Amino acid sequence: MRDIYSILVSAMLLLSVSACYGQSEGSQLVDLNKAKGAGEEVATFAGGCFWCTEAVFERVKGVRDVVSGYTGGPEQSPTYYEVSYGETEHAEAVQIYYDPQVITYQELLDIFFVAHNPIQANGQGPDIGKQYRPVVYYHDAAQKSATENTIKKLDASGKYSKSIVTEVEAFEEFWLAEDYHQNYYELNPGNPYIIQVAVPKVKKFKKTFPEYVKAKYSGEN
Repeated sequence: MRDIYSILVSAMLLLSVSACYGQSEGSQLVDLNKAKGAGEEVATFAGGCFWCTEAVFERVKGVRDVVSGYTGGPEQSPTYYEVSYGETEHAEAVQIYYDPQVITYQELLDIFFVAHNPIQANGQGPDIGKQYRPVVYYHDAAQKSATENTIKKLDASGKYSKSIVTEVEAFEEFWLAEDYHQNYYELNPGNPYIIQVAVPKVKKFKKTFPEYVKAKYSGEN
């Protein structure tokens, strides 16, 4: 059954990617000074397919906005086609704009380490390749320290069968993904990938951290 499921998921992924052919306009560089609201802070996480990660953090209290994009590579204005086929050094990632008076960076980290598999390198679930590698991109020394300490504690806890491979890298720049990727979970609820891969991740977050779920999402299935 596992092999059959893998084949079905692979087929669904191929269909999802194929549907994006021809939509290859370049991504736009994000200006953090303009994107951040007053008093807000920014977190940048790569946790596999950005459709999944975006959906999880959109549901977190204190988060104003989450956008999907590309980061971690030197290429300028990368396209989804280029990134998803491993033709760049970029990873699919999300940029999170949040109110630190409502949700802390440490709490976002705790959620992130539930929302992805930190012992799977160069991929997440059925998505395989360096473009799906798990990474925390820190914006300052405090974020770096918090991330490194979190990884040390998780490694020491014995929770995982292997050492954590989630990378910790300095943030450089973030390229906003094409419009059709933004809010993909909400706009495409019938997509097979969303149903089979993204929905379980959202449910896992809500079950693990009910206290962090925005009220408007508390009753969703």
